[in-house]
Amino acid sequence: MSSPGIAKTPSPPYYAVIFTSQRTEGDKGYSAMAEKMVELASRQSGFLGVESAREADGLGITVSYWESEEAIRNWKRNSEHQLAQEAGKKTWYETYQIRVAKVEREYGK
Repeated sequence: MSSPGIAKTPSPPYYAVIFTSQRTEGDKGYSAMAEKMVELASRQSGFLGVESAREADGLGITVSYWESEEAIRNWKRNSEHQLAQEAGKKTWYETYQIRVAKVEREYGK
């Protein structure tokens, strides 16, 4: 997945969904689906942005930012997203971990 850079988020509080994964060998349609999911998420109510990075060995972290826990639940229930989740479990990921966090403060340059 191509990285859109650093997400431009509003002032906290908001939520982050941190998806850490170890990919299987080969693409198997992963790149196209990842791009599709970013585009689909960007049209979801409450979506604030996304940041993603993947190492050559397949370890990756994607952080999506959301206005509320309700927005996160709605994204998780999206039917196209559910199909991608199932494909990920069966085909694309050796292992993964999802963490949801409330962002209380932020700072940077």
